[in-house]
Amino acid sequence: MAETVGATESAERRTRLVKGPGMLLVWLYGVMSVGAVSRSIYQVSTEFDRAPLAYALSAVAAVVYVFITYTLVRGGEAARRAALVCCAAELAGVLVVGTWTLVDPSAFPDATVWSDFGYGYVFIPVLLPLTGIWWLRRSRTA
Repeated sequence: MAETVGATESAERRTRLVKGPGMLLVWLYGVMSVGAVSRSIYQVSTEFDRAPLAYALSAVAAVVYVFITYTLVRGGEAARRAALVCCAAELAGVLVVGTWTLVDPSAFPDATVWSDFGYGYVFIPVLLPLTGIWWLRRSRTA
């Protein structure tokens, strides 16, 4: 039994995602989670009728950030794959919403986290999934 536990712990350490640049990634996703969750809770609860699409997209971004943060901290191969899929979906969302806000600004009377490719967040929303995808592919186990 002790050998099995030791082997499991050893295997889990090898697939740990929160090491080196992964720690910075978790920290950044954590900060974005807090910012996006706070912003979306406030907007949805007080001003939802003003810009429902923008505020709903901000809430989606918040859920994505929280999930990616959780999977990075959890570690393991399944979590790495789930985080990779979410980072790709996040990047797609940033690119679609960023382009949409530039092409048809009237569709968004108020900004989302992903508006203008994350301009309001110093472009972190477009850089973070790219960095996340790079790290998650690099940390893949053999």
